[in-house]
Amino acid sequence: MRTDEPAGVLFDVDGTLVDTTYLHTVCWWEALRQTDQPVPMAMVHRSIGMGSDKLLDHLLGPERDRDADTKLRDAHDTLYAEYWERLTPLPGAVDLLRACAERGLRVVLATSASESEVDALLRALGADDVIDTVTSSADAKQSKPAPDILVAALEQSGLAAERVVFVGDSVWDVVAAGAVHIPCVGLTCGGTSRGELAGAGAVAVYDDPAALLGELANSPLTRPR
Repeated sequence: MRTDEPAGVLFDVDGTLVDTTYLHTVCWWEALRQTDQPVPMAMVHRSIGMGSDKLLDHLLGPERDRDADTKLRDAHDTLYAEYWERLTPLPGAVDLLRACAERGLRVVLATSASESEVDALLRALGADDVIDTVTSSADAKQSKPAPDILVAALEQSGLAAERVVFVGDSVWDVVAAGAVHIPCVGLTCGGTSRGELAGAGAVAVYDDPAALLGELANSPLTRPR
C-alpha cells in the first residue's frame, strides 16, 4: 500500500461522538416492557451497538416469535425520537473531528443509524464542514458485529482498510473492525469498560473523545500503520 494514498478515521457515532448509549438502552427497555417481554436494563445496555435484528436475537433468542419485531422497532424509534432535539456531543467530540481533518485525515462517520437518526446526530455535532463521508443503515445488509457498514464506509470514502483506524465504544465495534482487519480504538464513554474493549481486541482505549484528542499525536489515529 502506497503511503501517499489518502488516510482517514472511521468513527462510530452513537456512544462514541454523541451521548446516546443510555438513551437507546432506556428506549429498548421500554419498548420491550410495552410488549410484555421485559429484559433487565444491564442486558439491554450490553447489546447496544448491534443492529436491531441482532440486538433482539441477543436479548430474546433467535427462536423467538418475530411477529412483534416491527412493533418493537417502531416503539423504540418513537421513544428515541423524543430526544433528538436534546442530543449532546460527548466531551471533545467536535474538536477531535476538526483536529483529524486539520491533520489531513478524511473524517468518515461509519454509522448504521437510520437516515432520519443520522440527520439528528449531524445536527447535534454541527461539524458538517469537516466530515467527508456519512453512512446509514441503508448502506449495510447486515448490522454490527458484521462489518458491512465499515466496508460501505471504505467504499464511499475511497479509503483503503490499510489506511484507516476505526473509533468505537462497544465490543461490537471492535469485533466488526477486526473482521476487516482495521485497528479499532475503543472509548469507554458508551459504558463499556476498558478491560472489555481491550479484551475484544481494541488497540488502544481512552475515556472519551477529549482524552483521545489530548493524546492524538501519539495515538493510533496518527501513527503510520
